Amino acid sequence: MTKTTRIWDPAEHLQTDEEMAAYLEAALEEGDASLVAAALGDIARSKGMSQLARETGLGRESLYKALSPSGNPEFATILRVVGALGIRLHAVPVGAKPVA
Repeated sequence: MTKTTRIWDPAEHLQTDEEMAAYLEAALEEGDASLVAAALGDIARSKGMSQLARETGLGRESLYKALSPSGNPEFATILRVVGALGIRLHAVPVGAKPVA
């Protein structure tokens, strides 16, 4: 008996805005820029990369490249993507209690 497997894709499991925000928050907490870019890429794919490209005015291919684990997007690109995804970034002091 042969078992067939496929690669797990987080974009297939991000269905609500709350799930997407929590996923990005977890990536931000890790402090790894490539993980944050990849998480944004996963969220973007779950919402539709073509639609995101139209909303940001950036090319779809360049978004795929920038929002990959090996991508290195400019901060301006991150801000445009986050805004188009309907996510807000915020800052809190290290050690502050999380707001529920």
